[in-house]
Amino acid sequence: MIHTGDSIVIRSAAYYHPSHIVGNDYYLEHFAALGKDIKRFLEVMGRRSRYIVSDDSENSLTMGLKAAQKVLKDAGLQSEDLDMIVFASQTPEYTYPTNALLLHNKLQCKHRTITLDTNANCAGMVAAVEQASRYMQSNPGIRYALVTGSDYSSINCNTDDEITYPNFGDAAAAVILERSSEPGGFRDSLYYTDSEGCENIMFPACGLSGIYREETTAEQIRIRWTPFDGTVCVGAAIADIQELMRRNGLTAEDISAFCLSQFSLKNIELIQDGLGLGPEKFIYVGDEFGYTATSSPFIAFQRGVEDGRIKRGDYVFFWSVGAGWQIPTMLFKY
Repeated sequence: MIHTGDSIVIRSAAYYHPSHIVGNDYYLEHFAALGKDIKRFLEVMGRRSRYIVSDDSENSLTMGLKAAQKVLKDAGLQSEDLDMIVFASQTPEYTYPTNALLLHNKLQCKHRTITLDTNANCAGMVAAVEQASRYMQSNPGIRYALVTGSDYSSINCNTDDEITYPNFGDAAAAVILERSSEPGGFRDSLYYTDSEGCENIMFPACGLSGIYREETTAEQIRIRWTPFDGTVCVGAAIADIQELMRRNGLTAEDISAFCLSQFSLKNIELIQDGLGLGPEKFIYVGDEFGYTATSSPFIAFQRGVEDGRIKRGDYVFFWSVGAGWQIPTMLFKY
């Protein structure tokens, strides 16, 4: 919980997605030709369409830049106002220089801006916002921080894999965190880590040290996804949400919105049932966007702001899960 006189609030949020839309029919036909019926899988995951990069000039960095430019405009800020930039991605366009540094250059930020990249896989943007909020609590010199989450996942999927290929979409989200004297903002968080299944999802499958070996094939570079019980993270999600409510003196009725990982509609429904709540507080955009990985909880959040389900003063939970498992849960008062 915050122990300083200042609050770390979400001033503004925005998202960007490519214009190209791919519906379920393409994937149903694609996998039918391989002798696989994925209709039930798409229903469980909650998929209808997804935005997919179709322009060779577009990638996680360019999408992140467009989301960052939009959030700055919406917040009424200039790039020189930024004291910190964090770029969260599991599919960074570059490993060096950092994508945050490249963003700094393209936005023309000041020399005193802190820049760094983070990667907590699909949990990356939730973790980055949580860590940036806590850093801002301890560093009074940071007034505005930009956190951008962006993944270009579709290009890394094995087209024969019915779990990843029809599931992922491409998109970016951006958030401006602001130090404020007003009450609210970041309230509390918990992390849950269980590394038992740490090798279930791996990319590149051959490891970076293997990508240049003559015997390495393109398929060995792409995502390797070993099937597992995708509901394994649900119990931890319910327990941590309940623990954060308990130690902040809140009940489920006090929470206006749950902005959770959009990986699986089924998981959201199980969490909803475990908390004894109806669907109205759980914002789902995975039917339109597909699974956009690190950005997905914040795309859901901004949609909630846009359609009026989330208003200033509302309590909002953010939750996501990264491969292996790393699970951050975060409570904000918007």
